[in-house]
Amino acid sequence: MSIRLKAPALLLLALVAGAALAGCDGKRDVAAPPPPQEPGVEAVAYFCGMAVADSPGPKGQIFLAGQSRPLWFMSVRDTLAYTMLPEESKAVAAIYVNDMARARNWEHPEPGAWVAARDAVYVVGSSARGGMGAAEAVPFSDWAAAERFRAERGGTIYGFAEIPQDYVLGEGGRDGQTAERAGPDAAAKEDDHASH
Repeated sequence: MSIRLKAPALLLLALVAGAALAGCDGKRDVAAPPPPQEPGVEAVAYFCGMAVADSPGPKGQIFLAGQSRPLWFMSVRDTLAYTMLPEESKAVAAIYVNDMARARNWEHPEPGAWVAARDAVYVVGSSARGGMGAAEAVPFSDWAAAERFRAERGGTIYGFAEIPQDYVLGEGGRDGQTAERAGPDAAAKEDDHASH
């Protein structure tokens, strides 16, 4: 009879120990994502190697798992492109973009004006231009701020996962050679060049 009493007790002990290891809510403890950093003079854009701090408009940063320094992007659109390109690492620990709801300066958003990219909403297709004069996906932590911006500058509001891939990557992919990324006059220049 003592053997029967020990088996349920051992089973109960194993279940309690398993629950304790998994945490109170049954989930494993996950390390907190690294906090956003500010671009210094050493911050160069992942795709083009240019100084991020010198670029106008909102910027982005991506932390890969196990890395303490982010990959920098001189535009939010390039940040989004990294997440969509199949050849880039998917071991992403955190993505941050400038929060234009908190930034007072379009050219150089203030330190601390960051939002987790997945928590932001984006105005896509507005008249705003980001790094290198390219069309930009403008991020906001606040829907009302995004709506005010959209009313002034045009565009459509999307959540992170809803942003159209063809807007971000276009025909030329990350190299920025599509007419849309090169600015409004590029299409006319390409048509003029093609007719000669």
